Amino acid sequence: MVFIQIIQGTCTRQDELHALADRWQEELAPGADGWLGGTYGFTDDNQFVGVVRFESREKAMANSARPEQGAWAEQMMALMDGEVTFHDSDDVTLMMGGGSDDAGFVQVIQGKVDDPSRLKALMTSDPTRLHEMRPDILGATLAIEPDGTFTETVAFTDEASARKGEQTEPPEDVRAELDYAMSGARFYDLRHPWFSSAG
Repeated sequence: MVFIQIIQGTCTRQDELHALADRWQEELAPGADGWLGGTYGFTDDNQFVGVVRFESREKAMANSARPEQGAWAEQMMALMDGEVTFHDSDDVTLMMGGGSDDAGFVQVIQGKVDDPSRLKALMTSDPTRLHEMRPDILGATLAIEPDGTFTETVAFTDEASARKGEQTEPPEDVRAELDYAMSGARFYDLRHPWFSSAG
C-alpha cells in the first residue's frame, strides 16, 4: 500500500526551495517513519510540484504532526509566492514499479474522471506491450482522490525521447482510453527533476 501527497504552488526562489528540500532529506527523513521517497521539480513558469510517497496515510499524518516537520513546512511556505495546494490519495496504482530516480524528465498530469477504474485498467495493462511501444517510459504512479481527481507522475529517460515517443500512435483501444483520461487534463513538465528515496 502506498499513500501519495502532492504539493503544488508557484515559487520563484527555486534554488532556496531545492536547498530546503535537500535539508529535509538530511535532517528530517531519518525520523520520518514510513516515508518512501519523493519526486520534485519546477515547470518553466515557476510551478513547483512535489510528489511524496509514504507507506500509509497514518504514517504521513504522524510525520506532519512532528514539531520539526511543522517548523520545516513553515520555512517552505515562506519561500512560496502564494497559495500552496495539497492533494492526498490512498488510491495509488504503480506502473512498471512506479518510476525511477534515474529519470531525466518527469511529466505530472492532473485531471478528473468519472470512472477511475478505467484509468487504473489503462495503468495496469500489459507492461510488456507498453514498454515495446514506449521504451522511453521508465514507470509511473497514479494517485486518485475520492472525487475522481487524479495525479499521474510519469518518469522518462529524457525529454527528447519522451517527445519522440509522443508521436507514436497507440493502438485504437489504448487511444480511446487515453482520450477519455486526458480530456481536460493539465500537464506539468519537470525538465530538471530531482528525487529522494528512503534507505
